[in-house]
This record gives sequence, structure tokens and C-alpha cells, in this order.
Amino acid sequence: MRRRMFLAPAAGLLLAGCGLTSGSPLADDVRPGSVGRGEPLKGARLTVTSKSFTEGLILGAIMGIALEAAGAEVLDRTGIQGSIGSREAVRKGDADAGYEYTGTAWITYLGHSKPITDPREQWEAVRKADTANGLAWLRPSSLNNTYALAMNRQNAKKYGTKTLSDVAELAESDPGAVKLCVEVEFANRADGLPGMQQAYGMKLPARNVTQMDTGIIYTQTSNGSCPYGEVFTTDGRIESMKLAVMADDRKFFPNYNAAPMINAKTLKRWPAIADVLDPVTARLNNTVARALNAKVDVEGEDPHQVALEWMVEEGLVGEG
Repeated sequence: MRRRMFLAPAAGLLLAGCGLTSGSPLADDVRPGSVGRGEPLKGARLTVTSKSFTEGLILGAIMGIALEAAGAEVLDRTGIQGSIGSREAVRKGDADAGYEYTGTAWITYLGHSKPITDPREQWEAVRKADTANGLAWLRPSSLNNTYALAMNRQNAKKYGTKTLSDVAELAESDPGAVKLCVEVEFANRADGLPGMQQAYGMKLPARNVTQMDTGIIYTQTSNGSCPYGEVFTTDGRIESMKLAVMADDRKFFPNYNAAPMINAKTLKRWPAIADVLDPVTARLNNTVARALNAKVDVEGEDPHQVALEWMVEEGLVGEG
């Protein structure tokens, strides 16, 4: 699932070990809107990177467009495969910034086994820990791309479950009703199915859990073949397929809030980056993410164009 800016390297250069290849300059015809007034980043040459899945591409485009509007020349190196590549590019200074997820940083990069329940405290812990790695974290969004279980509306009406505690109770009273479709990774992660069952006292026999690819999970959940499917909370298919998401009422799943991760040297040189990105990040939430992701995954639109249209509609930047 999961689930950056210094001077740009020379064009055509492959950056060993992080998968970062030559990108292209952003050339959007944008001007300051509610962000970027006075063009405080005039003269800056910044490189933005991202992960390769839909939401990562959209967030990378949003960041790049905001920096453009503030006067920076921006090199687009979004779409890096895997999580580590984009982080390492920012850490090493091969790129300057990108959106990253707090839970991914805390658990995957920083090596902690237990997430922090409070999202703000999770971000603060990551921010402090990553100082030693030469990384600065700006204010987080409420966009939380974490795990959830979902079902179609017919099954939601049939079983009446709204929370994971409801699902646990149903599993006890009617064991055959709670059948899950999940990814292989989720089935084996401590912050996935094993931990969820332990946190909610949910005892499911192995025959009630089917492992499959992400796309198939959504389809099977939508048509009712899977009563409960593992989903990501910001996925656009939740809305388009009219799925009902079970609330994590015991707050088991880690917080994966998106926040700008900046190379510390870059931020020291261009502190206005924070003023440019903070109001943009503040607009990002799960509703926005689902709508934007759906435009790409469901309607087939281009991630960069989706990001640009949203920023113009929100008045964050202007055109022309």
C-alpha cells in the first residue's frame, strides 16, 4: 500500500540504490493563489519525488504545482517504485521533498513495532526521530491511508455491522457470516489481520480467510462474493463501488497520515517551503483523497491533471 528537494542532479543520471531516474521540469501555467503570494521561492530549483501508486502520484503533483506557483523551478521525479527509494532520495539530497506517511516512517523506516495511537503524537515522534536522518517533517494532513474492512451495501444492511467490534461479535454469534478477502501482506502483518483479530478478540478459522490481489478484493467485495474485504481508507473505489467501511472503534490500525518530508538542508535554505505547503496539506483529507484517486483509478484521468484541477478549484493556485 505504501503505504523530495535539493539541487537537481544532471539530466539523464540514474541515482544508484534509490531508483531515481531523470525527470522533466514542470511547466504548468500557474500563478499564486491562496498560496505562493509574492513568489517566496523565486530562484529555487527543487526536485519533487513520490511513490508510484495513484495517491502518491497525485500528492507529488500537488506538491510540485504548489512550489511552482511560489516561483520555484521544479523537476518532477515522481513515481519511484517502492517506499524506500523515494525516502532515500530525499535523505541523501538527490531529491528535495515528497509526501510520506507517518505510519510507514515510524514502523518501516524507523523500525518500531508498535504504532502510536494518537495521530498527532505519531507525527511528532516521527518528526523528532528523523531529525537525526537529515529529514524535516512539515505539518501532517488528516488524510489517513490506513487499513479497513468494507462490505457492499446489501451485506451491510443484512448483517448490520458498522464497526470492527460489531464484526467480532458477529464472528462469535454466527461464525460462517464473517468471511474475509485480504492481501497476502495484510494476512501476515502484525498491524494487519493477526493484530486486528487479537485487538478485537476475533477468532476466525483459516477457511474463512481468502487471500487475493487488491483489485480482485474490491470486485469480490462489491459483488458480495466477499462479505468483508480489506481496503485502504483513501481508495477511490470505496465511493465508486458504494462500499460501507467498518469503523476501527478500538483504533487498532496505525495512522498513515500524509505529510511533507523535506531534506533538512533544503528547508534551511528555503524556509518558505513550509509556508507554501502547510495550507495545501491542511486541505487534504480522506474525502478529498477518495475523490481524486477515483478520477484516476475509476475514470482514467491523468494524476497530474487531476491534481492541477483540484488546486485551481480550491483557489490554492491560479491559472495563466
